[in-house]
Amino acid sequence: MDITITLTDTEVKLAEVEIANIQGWIQNFVNARIAVAQKNVIEKLIAHCNQNEIAMEVGVDAQVQQAYDLGLIIRAVDSRPVLTPEE
Repeated sequence: MDITITLTDTEVKLAEVEIANIQGWIQNFVNARIAVAQKNVIEKLIAHCNQNEIAMEVGVDAQVQQAYDLGLIIRAVDSRPVLTPEE
């Protein structure tokens, strides 16, 4: 999936003061956050499967899908109220 972000010229200038490669920094940030989420999801799945004597799927993709299928995880957007600009 390609995700696009938009920065103003000023935001780019400010980012370049701190970050040599903005695209690389963003990619590294997202990858690091995803690694944390993966660890948390798999730990939750292992605990659930062990407690309920459920066979755990093989491979990260299958394990993440199993965690969704078992209702152990949901998308953040589905778990938080969406605030409107007035709120």
